[in-house]
Amino acid sequence: MSELSEQVTVTRDDEQSRYEIFVGDVLGGFTTFRTDSRGRVVFPDTQIDPAFKGRGLGTTLVADAMTDAAKRGDTVVPECTFVARYLSQNEVAGLAVDWPETAED
Repeated sequence: MSELSEQVTVTRDDEQSRYEIFVGDVLGGFTTFRTDSRGRVVFPDTQIDPAFKGRGLGTTLVADAMTDAAKRGDTVVPECTFVARYLSQNEVAGLAVDWPETAED
C-alpha cells in the first residue's frame, strides 16, 4: 500500500490533552488543548511531523478538533496561530470562539 493511500484518522487523547492525527498507524501530528479557569478550551499549539508536511494534515486535524469541540458545546480560545487562521477562514457550525486579546491592542 502506498503512503498516499493510507487512511487518515483524528482521535482525541484526553490523557495527553490533545487531538492526534494518524496516517495509517503513524502519528502525523497533534494539536494540544487545556481548559482555562473559565471552562474554555484553549488551543495553544499544533505540530505536524515534517515527514507529512504539505499533505493538508494540519487542516484536517484542526477541522476535526473544532467540529468535535462544537459537538461538545465547548468555547474555544485559539492561541495557536494555525488554529486561529483556520477559524478566521472557516465557519464551524455551533462553535463558540473567544478570540484572545492581543498585546498590540
